Amino acid sequence: MAGKTKKSEQRGVKLKYRIKEPSFYKVIMLNDDVTPMDFVVMLLVDFFEKEHGTAVDLMLKVHNEGQAVIARYPYDIAVTKKRLCIDRARKAGYPFDLKVEAE
Repeated sequence: MAGKTKKSEQRGVKLKYRIKEPSFYKVIMLNDDVTPMDFVVMLLVDFFEKEHGTAVDLMLKVHNEGQAVIARYPYDIAVTKKRLCIDRARKAGYPFDLKVEAE
């Protein structure tokens, strides 16, 4: 049967479907007075693929404004990145926190 294709027996039937783009969620970094700035920059570089200069700018925005949107991802990715960052911070003894919100 190699090389043969099976033809549809339902001729004249039109299938309509749409591919739905995933909803995006904001990853919001929250400021605290304990987590070192260098550690926050490292998280932004390691988990959010930010360039060092961009990571420093985002960290300063969080520091000065109390919080900032640092990325937008589909829900599963946003929650996974949040969990990974918080796990690393807890292992290092810091109260660092992120939240995920719908756009």
